[in-house]
Amino acid sequence: MPQDPFMMSFDMRLILENFVLVIAALIPIVNPMGAAPVFVTMTRSLTPDTRALLARRVALNAFLLLAASMFIGNYVLGFFGLSVAVVQVGGGLIVCSVAWALLKQEPDTNPDPQYIVKPQDGLAKAFYPLTLPLTVGPGSISVAITLGANHASNVHSLLNAAPSLILGSATVALSIYLCFRYAYQLTSALGTTGTLVFLRLFAFILLCIGVQIIWNGLSALLATLPG
Repeated sequence: MPQDPFMMSFDMRLILENFVLVIAALIPIVNPMGAAPVFVTMTRSLTPDTRALLARRVALNAFLLLAASMFIGNYVLGFFGLSVAVVQVGGGLIVCSVAWALLKQEPDTNPDPQYIVKPQDGLAKAFYPLTLPLTVGPGSISVAITLGANHASNVHSLLNAAPSLILGSATVALSIYLCFRYAYQLTSALGTTGTLVFLRLFAFILLCIGVQIIWNGLSALLATLPG
């Protein structure tokens, strides 16, 4: 019995491999578990219902930002004459600076007041700073652009790449929602000391991720040099 050519165009194994690749590449750098204590600190004056609504909005924003970076980010860079390697170096430097600031922050130091979400703010700060750069920063965007640039422009590749990119972004967004939605329960279980240790560990891992992103970009740039 002949198979439907449209169905044959889908390679389920390739879709699954790309889906796992998206999750493996984005979850460590987005790190919703590590951002959860920061979310708690920034939204401590809000009611539980407002925090839950804010968590949903941040997750939706993160999904849209990651998906847009994957599908059109490479074309935007091309319009401005930028390469993914340059974005990796720039994004890695910003990630390192944020991580270094977190490592140097004293335990009793409060975040910058301009970043605290107050009851009168409503959802005004859902995108900035809660989504960008707290949750999806330059490092995450550069990785998402790189993932999107890996697939070719033909129809068969698009059919195989699009579902994995969308499902991968949705899975990352779901993990963000769950970690932020139950962030207060998580930090309560860890306690003050546990939360502090977790934040320090998150900051160190983030610093290492930033260095890795910079090295990946520099390696690509150095490979273009003659000799």
